[in-house]
Amino acid sequence: MAETIAVLGAGSWGTALAIQLARNELQVRLWGHDSAHIERLQTLRENTDYLPGFALAENIDPVATLEAAVAQAPYLVIAIPSKGFRMLLKELKPLITEDQALFWASKGFEIETGMLLHEVIDEELPLHRYGVISGPTFATEVARGLPAAIACAGNDAQTTAAIAERLRGHHFRAYTTEDIIGVELGGALKNVLAIAVGVADGLGFGANTRAALMTRGLSEIMRLGKQLGAHQETMMGLAGLGDIILTCTDDQSRNRRFGLALGQGKTIAQAEIEVGQTVEGLRAASAIHNKAKQLGLDLPIIQEVYSVLYENKDPHDAVRDLEKRPQGHE
Repeated sequence: MAETIAVLGAGSWGTALAIQLARNELQVRLWGHDSAHIERLQTLRENTDYLPGFALAENIDPVATLEAAVAQAPYLVIAIPSKGFRMLLKELKPLITEDQALFWASKGFEIETGMLLHEVIDEELPLHRYGVISGPTFATEVARGLPAAIACAGNDAQTTAAIAERLRGHHFRAYTTEDIIGVELGGALKNVLAIAVGVADGLGFGANTRAALMTRGLSEIMRLGKQLGAHQETMMGLAGLGDIILTCTDDQSRNRRFGLALGQGKTIAQAEIEVGQTVEGLRAASAIHNKAKQLGLDLPIIQEVYSVLYENKDPHDAVRDLEKRPQGHE
């Protein structure tokens, strides 16, 4: 009998991960908090709301209750927006055992506390083996089976290798690392940087501006990563530079599209409606701004994104202030 993996989150990314795991002949239980949505998945055998055009294989079982999803599943993969992460952990606490490993494909910080998501797990489910899955992957392309690669980082090397092995195959590569902080930071900060690049493109600036923002933005990510204990090679790898390239340059990125809308003169509310899904960078900008302030770090691009999003700063003024900064050695 095939091994069962529970994917918690039936949005576009959770569904794409379920499709990839099902390709590898695993039994996948796909859970979502909206029972009506799950009922449509069961009936239509397609996620018409978030990932249309891809049939759900027979070994993907959409389930409406957490109890049914996680029962005796050795691996749980969480793929929900970070704002609901802690609440889901609280719901899972009475349902799972210490033998079940938790991985998450959610990106961002807990805004209220500024915690990275592994720190939230340390508080809520401290005895579990866990890890994060991140990298330059759009859900639609994973669902199509196009070549892609991700990074898996965890607190137990054997378990991390096991989840990577279950994801690998059919043009999909999964690398392993012990650098949880680095993988998490890359996944969160690239969303803020994608908003910055989107704004610049929306204002009509060119490829030179885009390249400068991406490069200097990477420098800011690496400075913050160093302070928090991330490895430099992680920041230069799939979860760092790889994800920056993806989200800053392709309009499949909801954070880039959000920035484009702002640069074109839309309000934050209008831009969110236009994107139609959670814009993780909007929340992450606040958490990163606060973290940098606590650490006394100067992150000018992150600061200007924060000012546009939370201090009603005009994007033209943000660009002008970046240009007026003193220049020095790179």
